[in-house]
Amino acid sequence: MAQRKATAAPETPRAMVAQGGDKRLEPAPRDRRRERGEASIQRIIDATIDLIADEGLASVTMQRIAEHVGSSNALVVFHFRSKENLFRAVLQYLSDQYDELWATLVRVPALSPVERLMGAVECAQRFARQHPKWVSVFVVFSSDRKSMQIYNEIGLPSDLSYNAEARDLLIEIKRSGGYTDVDPDTLAESLNYLVHGAWIWDHLNPPAGNSDVLRKTMLMLLHQSFPRHFELMR
Repeated sequence: MAQRKATAAPETPRAMVAQGGDKRLEPAPRDRRRERGEASIQRIIDATIDLIADEGLASVTMQRIAEHVGSSNALVVFHFRSKENLFRAVLQYLSDQYDELWATLVRVPALSPVERLMGAVECAQRFARQHPKWVSVFVVFSSDRKSMQIYNEIGLPSDLSYNAEARDLLIEIKRSGGYTDVDPDTLAESLNYLVHGAWIWDHLNPPAGNSDVLRKTMLMLLHQSFPRHFELMR
């Protein structure tokens, strides 16, 4: 192996290079080996999602995942070591995707509480429409006794956080709108039940096309509680 010259510049994310008296930033070289490894991990996660959504957890093995990806069983084991670790990675990935969408639609300080709550409604609807298999995997993890512990560690804390954020928005709308007879805790739980109930139903009975039932039902409940702030969908 050749030794590095003593005058070599230290490795940094971006190197300063002087040309013609001008200093400019050059991007660090791409780590193609790392990129290939990350792509391989993502393919395995995607394959696992497909298998769980289509066949459930019981039929998923490291060998079947490897065959689904078109790689060796040793590669799957190399990346994840065990099926439990793989399941944790899958659920963490899906939780991160939902949280990213939620942050984009709900955690926007410039929006009003009503707009942010509408963002929460849109988040549940869009996630289910665009990624039905992701929703199916959430349902499987939350309803299978063997995977319940993993869900409680990774998925449940996020669920509780979203519910708390929605409750805070409901409290603010109640306060600013003078709605004295609204129970934000019960309303937040009801909206949460609607989302999970719709996801379970769609998992068991996949819709033929896009449906607005979830969105319409959530808006109906919000309209009944805050009639001056939420209009019914036509």
